[in-house]
Amino acid sequence: MQEFHEIQDEGDLGAHRYHHTQPGTVLRVIWLIVAVWLLLFAALSTWVLYIVVAVVSLVFLLFHSLTVTIDAEHIRMSFGLGLLRKRIPLSRVVSCRPVRNRLWYGFGIRYIFDGWMWNVSGMDAVQLTYEDGHHFRIGTDEPEALNEAITAAIGNESTSPTDV
Repeated sequence: MQEFHEIQDEGDLGAHRYHHTQPGTVLRVIWLIVAVWLLLFAALSTWVLYIVVAVVSLVFLLFHSLTVTIDAEHIRMSFGLGLLRKRIPLSRVVSCRPVRNRLWYGFGIRYIFDGWMWNVSGMDAVQLTYEDGHHFRIGTDEPEALNEAITAAIGNESTSPTDV
């Protein structure tokens, strides 16, 4: 897994400007607790216990991490194995800022008071503001680096020759 945060020069439009994968620490701890519980109660286990472990394992595979990548045209996000993903055109984003999520906002894919949120762990996020005034929050364990990368990307986007 390669992680980098530097901004590429404008001549290299195919390069990623930002790439980071945040582990879902909370989900990993829950999965570990369920696995230990299964081992401790293996002799008493029933089919219900196996269903619970199967569901928790599926959720773990789908949501164990959140990867955010910024290229010349999009912010791309994917959870876990990459089955759940989203692509946001940079041209739609007018601004961004680091924010702190409330505990009750939770984790995963959520609709909160003023827009959608994708979060895998922790309370830090970067809030995007779209041209129509709606918001979208991207959970991250490095809000300053993500905010800087998005700010630079949308700044470069607005001066692109294709926008003239």
